[in-house]
Amino acid sequence: MKKIKYFTLLFLISLVIMAMISGTLNADVIEIRNPLSATTTEHIIDNIIDFIFNIAIVLAPLMIVIAGFLFVTAGGNLEQTKRAKDIIVWTAVGFFVILLSRGIMGVIMNLLGVN
Repeated sequence: MKKIKYFTLLFLISLVIMAMISGTLNADVIEIRNPLSATTTEHIIDNIIDFIFNIAIVLAPLMIVIAGFLFVTAGGNLEQTKRAKDIIVWTAVGFFVILLSRGIMGVIMNLLGVN
């Protein structure tokens, strides 16, 4: 029980110190910045699709390498070979869907006249 009180007190003190360091404790106006850096719904959706696309760019080759490793180490095990094939197929399908969503978003934005 004492440990929880000490940690709570330490946490509150650290919050006050961080607020003083950042200068928001003595400020006349407190400003909350937009964490999404987007002002319209179109830009928010575009940022989300860009984020997912960037993750897919990294994960797709990694999943192909993992599936290749499973193929190499299968040693005649049909279950492991099937698992590796499924990983490759679903990675390709998922990456295609992400590419398609990015393309559809571009087409819709062009049709609506959004830059």
